[in-house]
Amino acid sequence: MHPIRILALAIFGWLAATAVALDDRPSIVWIIIDDMSANLSCYGEETIETPHLDALADSGVRFSKAFVTAPVCSTNRSAFITGMYQTTIGSHHHRSGRGEIKIHLPDSIRPVPELFQEAGYYTSITGWPNKGRDSKGKTDYNFEWDAEMYDGPDWSNREDGQPFFAQIHLPGGKHRGGTIEQSRKFAQRMEELFGESTDPAKVNLPPYYPDHLVIREDWAAYLDSVKLTDKFVGDIVARLQAEGDLDNTVILFMTDHGISHARGKQFLYEEGIHVPLIIGGPGIEEGQVREDLVEHIDIAALSLGLAGIDVPDYMQAKDILSDQYQPRTAIFSARDRCDETVEHMRCVRTQDFKYIRNFLPNRPHMQPNRYKDQKSIIMTMRSLFEENELTDIQARIFETKRPEEELYDLRNDPHEIRNLAGNPAYQEQLASMRGMLDDWIEETGDRGPESEAMYDSDMAVYVGTKPPEQTEVLRKNIALMKRWEAKGK
Repeated sequence: MHPIRILALAIFGWLAATAVALDDRPSIVWIIIDDMSANLSCYGEETIETPHLDALADSGVRFSKAFVTAPVCSTNRSAFITGMYQTTIGSHHHRSGRGEIKIHLPDSIRPVPELFQEAGYYTSITGWPNKGRDSKGKTDYNFEWDAEMYDGPDWSNREDGQPFFAQIHLPGGKHRGGTIEQSRKFAQRMEELFGESTDPAKVNLPPYYPDHLVIREDWAAYLDSVKLTDKFVGDIVARLQAEGDLDNTVILFMTDHGISHARGKQFLYEEGIHVPLIIGGPGIEEGQVREDLVEHIDIAALSLGLAGIDVPDYMQAKDILSDQYQPRTAIFSARDRCDETVEHMRCVRTQDFKYIRNFLPNRPHMQPNRYKDQKSIIMTMRSLFEENELTDIQARIFETKRPEEELYDLRNDPHEIRNLAGNPAYQEQLASMRGMLDDWIEETGDRGPESEAMYDSDMAVYVGTKPPEQTEVLRKNIALMKRWEAKGK
């Protein structure tokens, strides 16, 4: 245990023993969802209704332009639990700390639960539904961390009057599974629970996806997973109310990245990085809708601020609820290796434009990736591509090369399908955003250019952690990556 924590906990124990008044600081609850974009009715989704999340938004503030700094779970979670860019703290390669070589946080940088714990909060991490109140929630932090930073799996074990910091994790979009058979089974479950499931004929697909039954059924099942998530949020609020904690609890709802789809999860388009962020509770003015740009790491700083805990000077997160907060002019996001798939991408987004830099343009968008390649939606799109049944826009993700730079006018092209990087009329805008990204890379100490050497001859760290039945697939994928690189030289 960190020596500062030992001292702080000892001091808190003495103060708690001698205190005569209840702690009136608010409790903080984070509800973090897997694989879900902002497909809530309060964000404009019309196919389904999300009454519980709409009510939470009405009770506080809804951020319309919240973005993750990494579109995949472990790197994203490493970022928001520290309030730091994953590229700064070296946790930018997805789950790269699972092998023999471990990742350690830089000196002085500490996970947020430790800071809450030292300030006297009871800290918990919970899966949901948590009927037995002993189900630990998802961590997936991409660095070594002390399990003692959580006092338990559920906040019900805290001392009387003690405020709590609770993380609650829900599967979200993962409910629908990865195959069409799993999606159909989930739809049946929703019919039993809600009396109906989402009609695939009623979903509105983005133009970069084909109008195919498999794609429609998967998207319908995804929307059902959003409905189920909304129900669970209602259950959480009901529990807090029944136990007398709701009036003194700030609830924060956010997802770890966008929908798991071809252009969503793992990529820097809006589908992958734009997420819902809703905060409600004591001290939060009701009915707010904020249009300024915020980053998901900001939940670390604003939560500390709500609890009256000093935000560390090193933290890159901003207390976006503070009266002194100055709105950002841009947000930044990064994609690096995901599982066996080597990648290096960065983006900067302003209110009106997005700039994406592909550092490895000789690799196609849809590189081999075992996690994605086994999904029915990806297999369907590949088949349609091979049969020349995709439009040019839909087929673009299967091109063998990508542009080194992408520039999109988001107001006029919200689906990001018209790359303006080569348009003479936008060269000034391109140069400006190119400079903004360069400055961010330098100022934040982006560690992306560092080599992992994970696909050298001995397969290094990652492949060695996989079971034998997956190893040959990984070897083939890595060999294919090397051939793509060679073609580009």
